[in-house]
Amino acid sequence: MNTFTQAPSELRLRMIEDMRMRKLELRTREGYVRAVRRLAKYLGHAPDTATAEELRNFQLHLVDRGVSPTTLNATITGLKFFFEVTVGHGEVMAKMQTVHVPRTLPVILSHEEVGRLIAAAGNLKHQTALAVAYGAGLRTSEVTALKVGDIDSQRMTLRVEQGKGRKDRYAMLSPVLLERLRIWWKVARAQGKMFDGGWLFPGQNPIDSLSTRQLNRAIHAAAKAAQIDKRVSLHTLRHSFATHLLEQKVDIRVIQVLLGHKRLDTTALYAQVATDLLREVVSPLDTLDPLPLD
Repeated sequence: MNTFTQAPSELRLRMIEDMRMRKLELRTREGYVRAVRRLAKYLGHAPDTATAEELRNFQLHLVDRGVSPTTLNATITGLKFFFEVTVGHGEVMAKMQTVHVPRTLPVILSHEEVGRLIAAAGNLKHQTALAVAYGAGLRTSEVTALKVGDIDSQRMTLRVEQGKGRKDRYAMLSPVLLERLRIWWKVARAQGKMFDGGWLFPGQNPIDSLSTRQLNRAIHAAAKAAQIDKRVSLHTLRHSFATHLLEQKVDIRVIQVLLGHKRLDTTALYAQVATDLLREVVSPLDTLDPLPLD
């Protein structure tokens, strides 16, 4: 009988404990459990008894169902942890192989589109949160994790605690963004929605922060209201932030620090979408002597 999909499962609890011991982030833990649950459902029996051939067939099953390369690799990573750490039989993963993930260029909004998008958000809280995402180049989880005390108006910085890779960093705080935050703070305080030292963007219950899902819904609704037909997510604002800085001739190493990128080549991707820079490049054709057209 397949016990992993039943709650509570001794095997699943052990896997969760293994992940907690290694202090894996909540989203990572959820993804790993989801991967094993998916395998268990496919097998119809306890996943810890899976053979190498069954795992190979499981990967073929995912490919045939059209699972994206990113999801496929994430599933394999979760199973690798399960079999190597929790089960102690990592050798059964020998026939599972990660796949190449095509590198695609990010969607970039123009300055005018960003302005329309923020203005079209349904309320002041969402408008301000989107302004922070664009004005400081933050990830969705970083925006929702901000607290009032993270705003440093003296140094004009936003403190980002435990961002991606569990690293702290400082993000830029522009005068315009600071003014927007002050307006939001006054309104939220007057409505009793913001506590001293509490979340900068509280949820319906001020004890909790605004969730990433709620913020993503807000930006999708704003994009629709602003009649922006590009595929927009909150990360689009982060991409646009980096690209617009690059077009303003900000050093790419500075942008790398602001984004919290570990590797410079990750930041260098924005050079491919900075169209203002491309327009400034003179084609070698234009340097040739005029040629007769007849």
